[in-house]
Amino acid sequence: MAQAQHPKGIHARVLLTSVFGPYAQDDEFGSRSINPMELYQNQVTREQGPFSLRMFHGSWGLKLIQHNLSAPSTLLDFPSRARFIRELTRGRYDVVGISGIIVNVWKVREMCRLVREHSPHSQIVVGGHVTAIPAIERLVDADHLVRGEGVAWMRAYLGEDPAQPIVHPPIASSFGFRIMGLPMAGGVGRAATIIPSVGCPIGCDFCTTSAFFGGKGKSVRFLDNGADLFEAMRQAEETLGLTTFFMMDENFLLDRKRAMELLGLMKANGKVWSLYVFASANAVAKYELRELVELGISWVWLGLESPNSSYSKLNGADTRALTSKLRAHGIRVLGSTIVGLEHHTPGNIAGEIEHAVAHDTDFHQFMLFTPVPGTPLYQRMESEGRLRSEVDMADIHGQYQFNFQHRAITPAESKTWLDWAFRLDFERNGPSLFRLIRTTVEGWRRYRDDLDPRIRERFARERKETAANYAAALWAMERYLHRSNARVSARVREVRLELDRELGGLRRACNRLIGPVLLWAARREARRFPQGRIIEPPTSIVRRNWNTAEAER
Repeated sequence: MAQAQHPKGIHARVLLTSVFGPYAQDDEFGSRSINPMELYQNQVTREQGPFSLRMFHGSWGLKLIQHNLSAPSTLLDFPSRARFIRELTRGRYDVVGISGIIVNVWKVREMCRLVREHSPHSQIVVGGHVTAIPAIERLVDADHLVRGEGVAWMRAYLGEDPAQPIVHPPIASSFGFRIMGLPMAGGVGRAATIIPSVGCPIGCDFCTTSAFFGGKGKSVRFLDNGADLFEAMRQAEETLGLTTFFMMDENFLLDRKRAMELLGLMKANGKVWSLYVFASANAVAKYELRELVELGISWVWLGLESPNSSYSKLNGADTRALTSKLRAHGIRVLGSTIVGLEHHTPGNIAGEIEHAVAHDTDFHQFMLFTPVPGTPLYQRMESEGRLRSEVDMADIHGQYQFNFQHRAITPAESKTWLDWAFRLDFERNGPSLFRLIRTTVEGWRRYRDDLDPRIRERFARERKETAANYAAALWAMERYLHRSNARVSARVREVRLELDRELGGLRRACNRLIGPVLLWAARREARRFPQGRIIEPPTSIVRRNWNTAEAER
């Protein structure tokens, strides 16, 4: 089928928007209190009480699309329903692009209805994972559904060359960081986001991003080589003043050639950068630890899944040894484990969760085994008649209950096991912030006298940032946990004393002044919000390619 084109081409007025909020509440549009618009509080640190990391991440895909259009455009991120209506009525938009994931389908439907009511001349384009829902065209009133990568589609739709090189925008990875009930200026996620590619060629059957961007063996590359990566990172550093980069690539280390080209350019230009990456165990195995350290890898999101899973990315991998080795070299690890795989039973699932927790990763994500529309797993479950038709699309997010009939575990039991996994990880290993500090200190201790000045500088910087932002938090954590978890409290104390020995007397004195304030704040937060404070992201608006009068309307 030929690509649709808008008659106004690059002169069309374009509104790009995420779905409306609020998000962390139960409502008729599919918002769920259990599924807030926060990555960490949602699925990583949600059982860590006042020590849960709280932050938001913007709609990076929409930012990338907007930055690569010549047409006058507005990006409306995290709007309220009323703010969305206001923008529709005032903007005279020719095109309204709405992006959503599967749980957002009822919000997308309502937004399409609102466009028809308040801006009936607008063409509606719906993109994102929501378009993977079977027969989505019968659920939402859209003129165009974009499945897969959106930059090339929107360029072609507006009469531009879809094959021209991608211009990567400067993107701040996160905002609104809070911990222990207080806002923190220098948050854990303070980084620039770089999007080298989308999709993953490994193609695990449950993976939505792999399926959405072509499936097994395929991906869509925006930054094809090390030089492209280096230039995008250099520009982000210059614009945002950041030297840490979150590489939004499903398996960044899988392309060793590109990574080593980047390393060569970093060395040649004396760049002391830190990289946060997603990687599979078999991709990490392509590198010597020295290469990872030189490349600036300081944080890895690693799929652990299960010791008895059959996924190729884990073939022959001793993930406990791997994570221990990475942490010993100052590389923080976020382990990801699937709860409720097909081989799990009431008799073995506790042992597998225990195995996952024993990795003692700095962070740990637990997700239910979930067949999501568009994936091979969903297709198989559908063909076997095992999908639970009564489950609302808004509840297919991996943090509630199974949306399929498991052969040995009931939906209610799946939620019980999932919650237990989060609690066990916190009880055994303590707050993720403590673990992050511990790994950072280990790396600095190992590399502070390294012969490579780039490496010395990076670890010194990371240690300094940790000491400046979080050393006082150790004092508060140690005392907060003293009665409820003496073993973890003692571990926190060990790291605090070690860090104290390395700090000057003034910094130690400051920590002893600030620590009691953080302890008071943590206790107050836990008392006032035992299930976690409800926080919503603020609305942001970015306009591009408008003349002055239009931009100020």
